[in-house]
Amino acid sequence: MTRPLSALLASTALFAAPLAAFAEAPQPEAVIETYADIAQAGFEDSLTTAQALEAAVDALVKEPSAETLQAAKDAWVAARKPYQQTEAFRFGNALVDDWEGRVNAWPLDEGLIDYVDEDSAANNEENDLALANVIANKSLTIGGEKVDASTISPEFLAETLQEAEGIEANVATGYHAIEFLLWGQDLNGTGAGAGARPYTDYIQGEGCTGGNCDRRAEYLQAASKLLVADLQEMVGNWDEEGAARTALTDDADAGITTILTGMGSLSYGELAGERTKLGLMLHDPEEEHDCFSDMTHVSHYYDALGIQNVYTGKYTRVDGSVVEGASLSQLVAAKDADVDAQLTKDLDASVAAADAIYQKAEGGMAYDQMLALGNDEGAKLVNGLVDALVTQTRSIERAVTLLGSEVEIEGSDSLDNPDAVFQ
Repeated sequence: MTRPLSALLASTALFAAPLAAFAEAPQPEAVIETYADIAQAGFEDSLTTAQALEAAVDALVKEPSAETLQAAKDAWVAARKPYQQTEAFRFGNALVDDWEGRVNAWPLDEGLIDYVDEDSAANNEENDLALANVIANKSLTIGGEKVDASTISPEFLAETLQEAEGIEANVATGYHAIEFLLWGQDLNGTGAGAGARPYTDYIQGEGCTGGNCDRRAEYLQAASKLLVADLQEMVGNWDEEGAARTALTDDADAGITTILTGMGSLSYGELAGERTKLGLMLHDPEEEHDCFSDMTHVSHYYDALGIQNVYTGKYTRVDGSVVEGASLSQLVAAKDADVDAQLTKDLDASVAAADAIYQKAEGGMAYDQMLALGNDEGAKLVNGLVDALVTQTRSIERAVTLLGSEVEIEGSDSLDNPDAVFQ
């Protein structure tokens, strides 16, 4: 979930002939159809992998072991890959952006959900529920009222606990709640190592560690089931008569603006700023997107790839099949081949920069280690991604101007007003 952002990069709209007037270009309607088809395929893949995650969670709960816990972790990582590519459909699409917090909200006060290390636990003065530990407590006080938490169901998580008291840090659902329940806290700071929750936290009866293993299992299964339901809803929104698809096709010019808004805002304010530059400025592993699992490199890479997918009109599905068609790239190239060539080059560069981080993390230097004060190699890699994304955004802005669209790209203090970060 995007934090409040203080700055907007405004791209000035120039008077231009309607897009359809350029015979060499694909029709905007065809570009939008490809975009919607890629969105639908990406969310379908996210659903399929989430269903595999749910099955792995059920296997872990049924027979807790080091092997079933690792299998559930592997399924979680696999589920992130298609989902992160769908983030390029946020921002411009209000329906997607409003829904996104249910599945990918971060950061979270994990003490709301389960036990946390006593030495690391600290009350958030702005959040009365920061250490509520619903797994250990069958009743809670929310907004001054006593709430029955004896049954941890998907409905309870979605309707009562998620963003309780209107606080965004009260994240009770989605990928990151599941991530915490699989990995536990990462207590290593910017040192080596991710969360190390033992499989015994899910043993029922004798041998249970962490207490309340039955309720922890109940929570994990409820969160996994809810994630599947939420993704099923979003797949439906991109069907032929779905709300997200029809909102785009009602006005082709507005649809192109939506595409550009999503690309630019994810590229600049969200990925370059809030998810990448901010953590490096603060040298704070709590600012990394996947802070329990140390899998932020996976998220960053597939976010960058998702932006490229949208521009090129091409998405490779989990099963290896390809969805492709008329693209924004073709639309831009028909008006100015140089602008298209530069943006294509910049997209390649940002994906390569994200891949460099990915390869380094897979080789042993986790993303949170890259954020450490004094890690010059890590800082160079992280800054390399930030710089590539900022450069890419400037090229997106040129495409916006070329196409005569009016787009507001979300900003971030970390990029636009760095002094404010430390105030």
